[in-house]
Amino acid sequence: MGLKPGYKQTEVGVIPKEWDCSRVGDLVNQGVIEKPLDGNHGNIHPTSRDFVSYGVPFVMANNIRDGVLDFDTCKFITKERADRLQKGFSVSDDVLLTHKGTIGNTAVVGPLSVEYIMLTPQVTYYRVRDRSRLDNWYLRHYFDSNTFQSLLLNLSGGGTRAYIGITSQLGLPVVMPPLPEQHAIAAALSDVDALIGALDQLVAKKRDLKQAAMQQLLTRKRRLPGFHGEWAVKPFGEIAAPRKERVDPRNVGPQVLCVELEHIAQGSGRLTGSNSADATASLKTVFHVGDVLFGKLRAYLRKYWRADRNGVCSTEIWALVANHRLVTSEFLFHIVKVDQFIETASTAYGTHMPRSDWNVVKNYEVALPNPDEQAAIANVLSDMDAEIAALEARRDKTRALKQGMMQELLTGRIRLV
Repeated sequence: MGLKPGYKQTEVGVIPKEWDCSRVGDLVNQGVIEKPLDGNHGNIHPTSRDFVSYGVPFVMANNIRDGVLDFDTCKFITKERADRLQKGFSVSDDVLLTHKGTIGNTAVVGPLSVEYIMLTPQVTYYRVRDRSRLDNWYLRHYFDSNTFQSLLLNLSGGGTRAYIGITSQLGLPVVMPPLPEQHAIAAALSDVDALIGALDQLVAKKRDLKQAAMQQLLTRKRRLPGFHGEWAVKPFGEIAAPRKERVDPRNVGPQVLCVELEHIAQGSGRLTGSNSADATASLKTVFHVGDVLFGKLRAYLRKYWRADRNGVCSTEIWALVANHRLVTSEFLFHIVKVDQFIETASTAYGTHMPRSDWNVVKNYEVALPNPDEQAAIANVLSDMDAEIAALEARRDKTRALKQGMMQELLTGRIRLV
């Protein structure tokens, strides 16, 4: 099949004829070291003693996510100390790209209240030399494109020690529409980013509201209308117990659901994946519909899920069975989410791999209303969960929409006037 009229073939695929294909090194100043050093100090890494409550932001790969440089999660270092360290120094409007360990996360440095920010060796800055040829926001979105990310993946070698050297980065191709079209593409994609960011903030706000409501409702600080009377106080070990049944997953068949800790989302109560049971060899705990799964390894990570089907799970997870004479499984699921329970479960044994101690958790005191009030509280909290899930689905759909837009706009399949 021939090329569509008005298009040409390049090393990165078919693009419009009036678009250019250049190299990163021809367009930007880039690197991880910029300022001269105090010759007596060499390549010194900051230590915990160097960090202060405010100063020059010290940017690591995990501070860059979803196109945003999150200063709230950054550590800070004094300017005097920063000037003596051999690290990258970046300023407003630089495009950042993570190239070590975590590969391919991007952001644009926004307005700064300090002279510069510091970068770890995990992050490269790209500073556009000629703004009449290249828009820095367009460059950031191009770095996010499937085309560019695939090139990064091929260069990195994969794995936990993935790394892309400076020379390799400089040789990567950049597709450039005319500048007005770059501006239009960047504006369209940035608008979608803004919508995703707003949805992220709304989800976070709803989660905070739900957490506050849960804390109040489950600790009797707030009562729902129409309910009165005292609550019974019971030790946790009387209202629930972990299942003891173990099974060799190779003997249960490939159709059986197998849940590991990494399959349970942190703090949301959602299951994000699973394995086939016969894909693992270690013993598993059996669970049934309605059981409350709670990650006992590093309980502060808040990994919990109420099973909606039968399966098996890691022995690092408790499959808690509700004592239905005292508590419903729905109410039990909300009990394990409250801060006080998480604090008790985080009283652990083991230094490097801290695990919850059942002998401690079973004595945690739980206040229980009557079954009708339990059901009403569970319904209120479940409705809030459903609202959050709907917002998350909308956000995820918007992210998928953006990926589709990027593929069309950054290859010229769709042109913006």
